[in-house]
Amino acid sequence: MTDVDHHLGPDGVLADIVPGFQSRDEQRTLARGVAQAIEAGENLVAEAGTGTGKTFAYLLPALLSGKRVIVSTGTKTLQDQLYRKDLPMLREALDLPVRTALLKGRSNYLCLYRMEQAEVDARGEHPETHEQLRSIRAWSAVTASGDIAELDQVPADAPVWARATSTADNCLGQECPAFDDCFLMTARRRAQEADLLVVNHHLLLADMALKEGGFGEVLPTPDAYVLDEAHQLPEVAAQFFGLAVSSRQFQELVRDSQAEYLREAGDQPALPDALDALRKAAMDFRLLLGEAGQRAAWAVVSGKEAIQAGLDELRRATADLTAILETLAERGRGLENCHRRAVDMVALLDRFADGDSDAFVQWYETYAQSFILRLTPLDVGQQFQSRMQRHRAAWVFTSATLSVNGGFGHFRGRLGLPEETPALAVDSPFDYRNNALLYAPAGMPEPNTPAFGAAFLERAEEVIRASGGRAFVLFTSHRALREAADRFRDHLPYPVFVQGDASQNRLLEQFRAAGDGVLLGTSSFWEGVDVKGEALSAVLIDRLPFAAPSDPVTQARIDYLKRNGGNPFRDYQLPQAVIALRQGVGRLIRDHEDFGVLMIGDPRLTAKPYGRQFLNSLPPMGRTRDINTVRMFFGND
Repeated sequence: MTDVDHHLGPDGVLADIVPGFQSRDEQRTLARGVAQAIEAGENLVAEAGTGTGKTFAYLLPALLSGKRVIVSTGTKTLQDQLYRKDLPMLREALDLPVRTALLKGRSNYLCLYRMEQAEVDARGEHPETHEQLRSIRAWSAVTASGDIAELDQVPADAPVWARATSTADNCLGQECPAFDDCFLMTARRRAQEADLLVVNHHLLLADMALKEGGFGEVLPTPDAYVLDEAHQLPEVAAQFFGLAVSSRQFQELVRDSQAEYLREAGDQPALPDALDALRKAAMDFRLLLGEAGQRAAWAVVSGKEAIQAGLDELRRATADLTAILETLAERGRGLENCHRRAVDMVALLDRFADGDSDAFVQWYETYAQSFILRLTPLDVGQQFQSRMQRHRAAWVFTSATLSVNGGFGHFRGRLGLPEETPALAVDSPFDYRNNALLYAPAGMPEPNTPAFGAAFLERAEEVIRASGGRAFVLFTSHRALREAADRFRDHLPYPVFVQGDASQNRLLEQFRAAGDGVLLGTSSFWEGVDVKGEALSAVLIDRLPFAAPSDPVTQARIDYLKRNGGNPFRDYQLPQAVIALRQGVGRLIRDHEDFGVLMIGDPRLTAKPYGRQFLNSLPPMGRTRDINTVRMFFGND
């Protein structure tokens, strides 16, 4: 730990090599805590305020420990930053021969076999598909990693990637003709050999939940896990400890079975009919579910006769295809794979149709041309804890937002961590008292009244004019965002950027370049967005971010807590909203020289007793209810 203090000190090696490095007591405190946990093989919950230098505070002790460490991040963007920027910088500074590796989920790697199949299947399709496949083919000859993020010419969300990458369902494993050159297998071998491996939560939880059979262990067994952005873990765990079946899986099963039929089973006329029946059943079921954009409990529609008939037909068509594939499975690895997938999908549909225990919520989502049926666990704590017990190691959970009202009980409880799990809270080194101001406008209507939206936009305009633009306006609903976009474009003399009009990265580039822009966003802009300097001097939030009670998972968790003697508002809704608000507030001050105003339009912040929990969880900053104080803060008369 002495080495950690030295390296992070004003005369340490990092001061010479890291641009703009600043020695911080808070960073050294966090680093000592992480080093102690890794050395002792203990667990630690560590909250580090914005500007602490959290990344170096856990990477440094991980590298110096001499132990095998897995670092897991909340997003692939942060994962790439750690591996391609922060780790090389630290290894150079420390001159350590530590083997590092980056591993993502299989859908991030080009599959050579499926690329070739896609080229065959794409005959007669749109010219854009052919052009994208040509770009992928050319890139495949020069890439060393096969990470699709390298290829800028084909957008990451292009449909063609689903056909040129593999899933756990359709991967042929060692039977694949391209197995020896498989990018995924190469990445996994490097991961097994690494001293420090960088993954993301989705891959970590997928590995814990499924172990993706066929290739042995996906992730190596480490001495320590460091989980950054750990506040996201409970929701990611719920996703991967649950079950889901989607229309995309049916489409891929039909497409892959068709391709294998043409290669191996052209003498079986019953198969094309079964494929057509399943394709039609999936499409018909999607139409029965109604309009796109739904996210609702299955109970909302399960009583409708047409819906039940559609689900029964989908099950029957899948079962019929399964029976035919069983007779053909021995003809080739591809047909055997399709049969196994069909068997699994029949089992998932049966389980969904039959319902499940009170520990799961049964729900569905609809998109323009697709659907997903889900079974989601209501409490992941026990499952997560059992997997931690099977993966004996030091577990370090860190984020800027883990505590609520100064306590870590909510986070510990959601992941099943014992109450005695050590916790460390490190404050931000930024001077919030002098550099930030909280504005809670007086006289605001209640947020559930029709007058609230217009009142918030009126007060928001006043703040935006005082700050000269340079503002994020964060909303809890897309409807409120669109209403604000319509008004601000007519009323404000500043460029207005709206979530959905371009990619998040593109919007942020435009916002920074404008210098006086106003960016409107919802949930995806509340965290992980970093704009330093004068380009961002105001963050305005319309409502306290309580999850919509109409959300099926939220409502089911509320009911679950009631059945088990809990208080849903105190134990779940309020702490979740506090953490979400803290994430949004964290967009304001990103550097020592940053300053700005935080406006929260929701009158419940000051009028309701529970508002104190929100206020106590925010950084210490000046407070006002007067717009003139805001104007003076920005130097306006």
